[in-house]
Amino acid sequence: MAQKAQPIRPYGDRRDDGVVQLSFTFPVPLSEKAKEAAAQFVKKMGLTDVKVAAALPAAASYTMFVVYARASHFIDYSEIDIPEVVLKKLGFDELNRLIEEKLARKVVVIGACTGTDSHTVGIDAILNMKGYAGDYGLERYPWFEAHNLGSQVPNEELVRKALERNADAVLVSQVVTQRDVHLDNSRAFIEEAKRAGIHGKVLLLLGGPRVDHKLALELGFDAGFGPGTRPSEVANTIAHALLKKLGKEPASQHYEGEPH
Repeated sequence: MAQKAQPIRPYGDRRDDGVVQLSFTFPVPLSEKAKEAAAQFVKKMGLTDVKVAAALPAAASYTMFVVYARASHFIDYSEIDIPEVVLKKLGFDELNRLIEEKLARKVVVIGACTGTDSHTVGIDAILNMKGYAGDYGLERYPWFEAHNLGSQVPNEELVRKALERNADAVLVSQVVTQRDVHLDNSRAFIEEAKRAGIHGKVLLLLGGPRVDHKLALELGFDAGFGPGTRPSEVANTIAHALLKKLGKEPASQHYEGEPH
């Protein structure tokens, strides 16, 4: 039975008014001419009722703009079919108990910011004991053995450490996104994982501000997590995926929050 159409448009002042907010930077100094250039640029995107709400110097000869405009098109939400992680996860004690009973050993996880990326806030939130937003990091779980290698770790080094420690899962964090460097480095990691023979054997996870589950799958990872991900979400994903892989949970058994 076909799903009922669900047309949606952006919301600004009132429902379905199509109002959107954009921000971007031009390599020109702040001026009235620069503001007009920003307005014309947005109009060429097919948007109407354009208003330059803010124009601020970003650096020498650069200007950052915030622009409001109106879009006329809509999206049929009922036609969207995309893999996503919708979480109703086991709690801290429940998950540890599950691993103890079904695996009877610690789950080994290694993570790092790879390549030239020096921003550890994401990997620290997932792995460090303190965690994020009151949600414990994997170091806090008694049935996880978590290793945080920090930042600017070469892909080859992360793969080598995963082999040395017989890791069950590897977490790759990519925060820097300028010129799609996060995509290039993620692909390079997957190639290294294939060369080392761990691709398809070790659970490979990707995280970052421009990452989602669909992108991670396309790049060759097993799962992906974007902004706001809690450590418990990653812990649940790793535990269930590992138990299925080892035949400790039926492959046909699904749980809310399973990447699909």
